[in-house]
Amino acid sequence: MWFGACASSIGTWMQIVAQGWLIYRLSHSAFLLALDQFLGGIPVFLFSLIGGVAADRIERRKILLASQFVQMTGATLLTILVAAGLVHVWQILCLSFISGLAQAFGGPAYQALIPTLVKREDMSNAIALNSIQFNMAVIIGPALAGLALAKLGEKWCFGLNAISFLAPILSLSIISARFLPETTTDSVFSSLKQGIKFVRKQNSMEALIVLAFCMTALSMPMRTYIPVFVKDIFHRGPETYGNLLSFMGVGSICGSLIIAGMGNIHKKGRVALIMLICLGAGITGFSLARSLVVSYTMLAMVGGSMMAVFATVNSLVQLITTNEMRGRVMSVYNCAFRGGMPMGNLVSGWLVPVFSAPVVLGLNGMLLILVALYFLFAQRRVASL
Repeated sequence: MWFGACASSIGTWMQIVAQGWLIYRLSHSAFLLALDQFLGGIPVFLFSLIGGVAADRIERRKILLASQFVQMTGATLLTILVAAGLVHVWQILCLSFISGLAQAFGGPAYQALIPTLVKREDMSNAIALNSIQFNMAVIIGPALAGLALAKLGEKWCFGLNAISFLAPILSLSIISARFLPETTTDSVFSSLKQGIKFVRKQNSMEALIVLAFCMTALSMPMRTYIPVFVKDIFHRGPETYGNLLSFMGVGSICGSLIIAGMGNIHKKGRVALIMLICLGAGITGFSLARSLVVSYTMLAMVGGSMMAVFATVNSLVQLITTNEMRGRVMSVYNCAFRGGMPMGNLVSGWLVPVFSAPVVLGLNGMLLILVALYFLFAQRRVASL
């Protein structure tokens, strides 16, 4: 399972790098870069609640298999379009939406599957270690994509991504873990209400959901606009783009290893908020940097603090949630966490053409620091966890 997820993540990151580069090469539009991220993320915001209900009613392994097949088909189609010289930006945008729709159902199922594979006391370690495979892909995928873009072209990145989905499909086909949902006569809407009611009854869950939305809405646009910095500020090519993302991935692995090594730590909420302050400072530093060495350093800091806060908040939500409600609760969390991405990218897509990418990202970094300080000193439900 771990190997399959890692292979798929590497392929996905190769496609993310190539897709952003291709859109900016075809259009030279910062807005279309943001729109692509918006269309890839908005299905998660719109449909992950339904995906959570499905994860509590259908065997999660089957949902994940269907999600992988849809994403593999999209990557294959994009490979053919690029290879034939028939690709247009609108086609890329449509395929991003379809891929996001598959992730809206696959995401809650995957997050709900993890606790069935490990003991409750090992939850934090499992989530952090699972993050390591993702961040190994953040290092390897962009580096490979940078080389493939420079030497072979975008089609190889998309083609390798399509092939990479075979690994998780094979892993899911042979995995022994099964989730057998209880038979229910409740409607989908009734199940949704139960999940939302559970979230609202928990003292800290609502604050964690709001925090998840804010941290992705304000941090993820930075990754979207790295191609703008590479081409318009540093005047470099795809290899530099891949290197920047790889340094971010190195930091992410370090952050994941630290969280995994700390085990079941006390005051997870306070740790998450301190890391959120570091994340905001790193994004602001990157927006001000005009040297590649400083940019590499800032992105390593961003990657480490980002993964630390993401893994810690995720583990807090998992520990509060009961197993029979896990799919629905994780879908609410996923809706906020992933929903912040398209919303943040959409707003930044409007602001960047007016104020420039460095100004908007610098403002986002400072807002992240203010959000962390608010939850740390004013609204202390997260800090007390």
